Amino acid sequence: METIDEIYSIILERKKEAPEGSYVASLMTGGQGKILAKIEEESAEVLQAARIETKEELIHEIADLIFHVLVLMGHENITPEDISAELRSRMK
Repeated sequence: METIDEIYSIILERKKEAPEGSYVASLMTGGQGKILAKIEEESAEVLQAARIETKEELIHEIADLIFHVLVLMGHENITPEDISAELRSRMK
């Protein structure tokens, strides 16, 4: 999960600094609605790839979806640790 933590850290940095030309900053500026629209789009692409694409394409689309979920998490101040704790609580 080290990669997810690294990406999440970059997302928070882009949220705070809002550098010009940053894709993450543009999503954050667009607000929850813009982020949710991207998640909806990426979710549909995962479903399509699972049905008719190669394993490599499915991996690509899942990575896109996870990235955009991480952006939403950053927007909503939800950490990867929060998600890990929730998942651990379901293992009982």
